[in-house]
Amino acid sequence: MGGVPRRRLPKGYAASGVRAVRVTLVAAAGFYLFLYGFGSSVAATYALFSAVALAGLSRIPGTGPQRAATVLRLVPVCWLLVAIGTFLSVRTWSAVAGMLVIGFVLAFAAVGGPGPAGAGPGLQLLYILPSFPPYDPGSLGVRLIGTTTGLALLVLAERHLLPEPAPPPYRELAARAADTAAQCARELAARPYALSAASAGRAREAGTGLRSLKVPEADRPAGPGARDRALTHTGLAARTLLSRLSAPHGPWDGAGDVLRAVALLAERTAARLRLRGDTGPGDAYEGLAAARARLAAAAPGPADPAVLRRDAAVLEVADAALTMATAASLAVPGPVVADRVQPGRFWYARTPAPLLWWHRVRGHAVRRSVFFQNAVRIGLALAAARLVAGLDTLPHGFWAMLATLSLTRTTVGETWSTIRIALAGTFAGALFTAGLLTVVGPHTPVYAVVLPLWMLLAFTVGPVRGVGWAQGLFTVLVAMVFAQLAPATWQLAEVRMADVLIGSVIGGVFGLLAWPRGAHDELGRATAGLLRRAAETVVATSASVAAGGAGGAGGPGEGAVAGRGYRSLRHALIMAESAYAQFQSEPARFGAAAPRPPGPDWQAALMTGHHVLWGADRLTAPPDGPAPPAVPPLDPEPAAGLAGIGDRVAGRMLLVSAHLDPGGDTPAVPAPLRDPAYRGFTAEPPGAPRRYYAAASWLDSLMTDLERVTAPEGAPR
Repeated sequence: MGGVPRRRLPKGYAASGVRAVRVTLVAAAGFYLFLYGFGSSVAATYALFSAVALAGLSRIPGTGPQRAATVLRLVPVCWLLVAIGTFLSVRTWSAVAGMLVIGFVLAFAAVGGPGPAGAGPGLQLLYILPSFPPYDPGSLGVRLIGTTTGLALLVLAERHLLPEPAPPPYRELAARAADTAAQCARELAARPYALSAASAGRAREAGTGLRSLKVPEADRPAGPGARDRALTHTGLAARTLLSRLSAPHGPWDGAGDVLRAVALLAERTAARLRLRGDTGPGDAYEGLAAARARLAAAAPGPADPAVLRRDAAVLEVADAALTMATAASLAVPGPVVADRVQPGRFWYARTPAPLLWWHRVRGHAVRRSVFFQNAVRIGLALAAARLVAGLDTLPHGFWAMLATLSLTRTTVGETWSTIRIALAGTFAGALFTAGLLTVVGPHTPVYAVVLPLWMLLAFTVGPVRGVGWAQGLFTVLVAMVFAQLAPATWQLAEVRMADVLIGSVIGGVFGLLAWPRGAHDELGRATAGLLRRAAETVVATSASVAAGGAGGAGGPGEGAVAGRGYRSLRHALIMAESAYAQFQSEPARFGAAAPRPPGPDWQAALMTGHHVLWGADRLTAPPDGPAPPAVPPLDPEPAAGLAGIGDRVAGRMLLVSAHLDPGGDTPAVPAPLRDPAYRGFTAEPPGAPRRYYAAASWLDSLMTDLERVTAPEGAPR
């Protein structure tokens, strides 16, 4: 069958085109309403740039209704920024000081999650716009009217115009993972007491679906509140449960009671996450806790080592399921039984929301935090741009600041690469603008007709084709806007080119002076620090299990990870995760188009930290109820063996830590990390109880994690 083949619009253009339609309709409607309907150029300017700021410059994540809700919450912030910018523009020094403080605060607000991070650039613009002369406090009311109108139209457009299909929320992904875990547990509890290949594949797929890179930004539980923290905890527990169920192991026969209890609790947890009535953990939680306690208490003396190793694996499964259920009950509305919430593992459960925010802010108000570094870099660069614009009385000086804001990157290589492309695009746009202004001249109706079409083109093509196209198209766009506000000549293109050049140079200078290597070095330092803290916890936990005391593998009392050690390891993990998130958003260090060179598996290093934290918590604190009776120390041979395994794992952690640290003296990591001559992991000391095998199994899994960190590129991980 002949004819012209149908060509579908590329996905990137389709998504940006939908967004461009919203921005264009909102910005043009507000601009034309005030400029030609009410004759107010001030209100028209603020209506247009409010829409461009929060829908064009910002990248607020989520679906239309989610973005509308975010913009609605930001309306009072926008009013405050416009008012502060208006009053501080009385003097250059006050405007510069305000820019330094507000620039830092708005950039640092990214610690609050993807929403504040995405809205930050647009909020910066809403302070920049009124911070330039003329100093006219009397026009504040008109400015606020224009801003409010633009934001109100944007909320309506995001909410109702061209709705998008909503992806499943993170709660649903966690519920699906819990359902998959329940199916796997039931399969393991029945003959042949092993997972089929299809079930193991579903478990891996469900666990992978909970990774942050697989979840839309707006649905990632990244906020500082208790619900977000608990939902993150739920996802991590679900991934751990799935990995333990699908790990290669001998037959699971003899553990049917615990596995069936795990399946029931996982099903109840999935229902609770879906908010299906009063479906809390309830009896299912108590049933699993009791089954776990019976297994942990059974035959405390010597037994078949194969059975003890199986029991250790089953106890890990039970603990992951109990943790998942407790975290899920904290993540959604409904009752939470107080004695299920441990102060260490779920420390945030009873902490007031303002204090949780304070914990998040204080944790990142340090020089090594990438959020702090980015905030300092942006604040100083914008303040410098405002100072230069004020001292040199640049015409349209806010263009220079807008260039600084939009072109400053987190690495010096990326910044200069972006600047070169942006300047080329701006130069091309300036040439086109000069020709346009020369040909059209003062005929305002021509600009009024062409502006919406050009906005649609700019906001569709720019995000897809990159910063060069975006700067070139935006240069023409702002020329059409200002040609309608006041008579303009071809010299407006010259001013635009000069302002972008000045702003980009300032951004490049501060990209060079303030942490020029971006998150790469910080990620290495943070991950190295995480592994050092983890090594300390491994040694302390091994010693605690060997020494006995108020618990054991059935659950000793609070020990190695309680108090300061727990908080230090958790804080190190938070810092490493934030550095990894920043690193993932940066192009390769050697150029935006170059692939990243082979390197460590950073995510495997983060999972190592999580496994240390959870395993040590499991071995040194009971999962539920009062502390069990005191247990005796291990016999000398098992105690020495466990201490030896712990020391070896900790030593390998320190070696990998030194390898990852970007300091001067970086040793090579031996290959393989496991010494074939060392038999400690498979040893079966005479008289070793189940808590020995539980700890040995945990340490063996940590060594596997370290092997993933240092595996060569392309090797199985």
